[in-house]
Amino acid sequence: MRCPYCGSPDTQVKDSRPSEDAIRRRRVCPDCGGRFTTFERVQLRDLWVLKKSGRRVPFDRDKLQRSVETALRKRPVDPGRVERMINGVVRQIESGGEAEIASEAVGELVMEGLKALDDVAYVRFASVYKDFRETRDFEELIGRLGIADVEPPERDPA
Repeated sequence: MRCPYCGSPDTQVKDSRPSEDAIRRRRVCPDCGGRFTTFERVQLRDLWVLKKSGRRVPFDRDKLQRSVETALRKRPVDPGRVERMINGVVRQIESGGEAEIASEAVGELVMEGLKALDDVAYVRFASVYKDFRETRDFEELIGRLGIADVEPPERDPA
């Protein structure tokens, strides 16, 4: 493992611990003394995502996590629940038995997970994933959530 501080190709593992779906390793660089943590995840096989354009790209768990974190930005959701949701999505993809999965299927799994975590994050993710163009798109989605009966506050015309 290359040191992120000095770029030395040799680092030493000082401590390894299993964590949920990963192995956490504390490392130290013998050249600069820098300490850092790495996580290793088991990947059962190479997974590919088939985009709408027909392009195939490798499945990237980090990209999935960034998308979910963007949808959840400034929302009061426990990070542990978020990690479990992401792990669940990845497990569903891996256990599907196929080496390729459509990007639409990944998006639907994420939306399902976000719906259980936070309605606002669900709507945020859906607005990008489904490429909302008009307020009507939001109204339809919110109507399906069952919270469409909320009246907007009246504004003072002055």
